[in-house]
Amino acid sequence: MVSINTTDALNNFAALIDRAGNQGERIRIEQHGKPVAAIVSAEDLERLEALEDAIDSATLKRAMAGSEGLVAIEELLAKRPLEE
Repeated sequence: MVSINTTDALNNFAALIDRAGNQGERIRIEQHGKPVAAIVSAEDLERLEALEDAIDSATLKRAMAGSEGLVAIEELLAKRPLEE
């Protein structure tokens, strides 16, 4: 992965978009020497989001396995304190 500072990123934004989108390159943007953002292809972003969804799904399955079952939203709403 290539790292570039924010000033260079601003000055070369179109070229960086081309590198990420058309060449699949991942570009890390640094500010004061620390990573703050990245430019990645839309394909990479979709893979990342799919991975996050899979992790969330696995976490939900583990939580459900440790519970006594699902609770209907109506049941939760009925148990909430009334607003005064």
